[in-house]
Amino acid sequence: MITINKILLFCMGSLVVLSAAAQQDSTFSYSKLMPGEFSYFNVDNLDNVYLVTASNQLKKYYPNGDSAGVFNDVRTYGKLFSIDVTNPLKLLLYYQNFSTIVVLDRFLNIRNVINLRKQNIFNVKAIGSSYDNNIWVFDEGDGKIKKIDDNGQVLSETVDLRMIFDTIPSPSQLIDQDGFVHLYDPEKGFYIFDIYGALKNKIPFLQWKNVEVIDKKLYGFSGSILYQYQPGSLQLKEYKLPVAFANALQIKASNGSIYLLQKNGLLRYLVK
Repeated sequence: MITINKILLFCMGSLVVLSAAAQQDSTFSYSKLMPGEFSYFNVDNLDNVYLVTASNQLKKYYPNGDSAGVFNDVRTYGKLFSIDVTNPLKLLLYYQNFSTIVVLDRFLNIRNVINLRKQNIFNVKAIGSSYDNNIWVFDEGDGKIKKIDDNGQVLSETVDLRMIFDTIPSPSQLIDQDGFVHLYDPEKGFYIFDIYGALKNKIPFLQWKNVEVIDKKLYGFSGSILYQYQPGSLQLKEYKLPVAFANALQIKASNGSIYLLQKNGLLRYLVK
């Protein structure tokens, strides 16, 4: 299953306000469809769209729909497990079966390949871009969050989390945002650390999907509900999404648009 690092990239405050009027058709204006069978998509902060096909190709499209490149060197690395497009100039593709991170440039050319096994890192599900253009990985074998450079060298790491918790998280997402590193495990919730590796908070919101952190608020989907929570507020907000969005395989918002992945392709709606 492909996970992702940046879901809901546009201003979530706007989406929250609009969701209160979700049943009004005039709120969302259909824009375009990218037909095809896709297993995953993502959108960067420049509105470039990244689509993973059924044959595991990665395709990039400019905002106007023109093709911007294809990466199909998948036989070497196996099945794509996750992709991080936080930095449009440095894409991170993670192949879990081979413990390999492939770093692409904006044209989907390979910049470098990091074999985590050569660094004695063997059990990783979640990776993500760091604030200083390095890479975070959560090493479940050692129970540590590690920051590595483009050569795979470990720059810093936390203490062994097995010394803090009875059981360590098995995160589906790792997000560096607002000066904190967020691990999200659907079975255990959020683990929030500062950039030096000190645990700051643990929040037990379970079974969320498409988790995001924006402006120090946590967001996630469950069914047709969008959840919003600001740590320390003790108030979990819920927002009902349009019924038409409920059956989407994946949902994402970016810069005034909402993208829905359906069986027949990727749909885009403009938010009025």
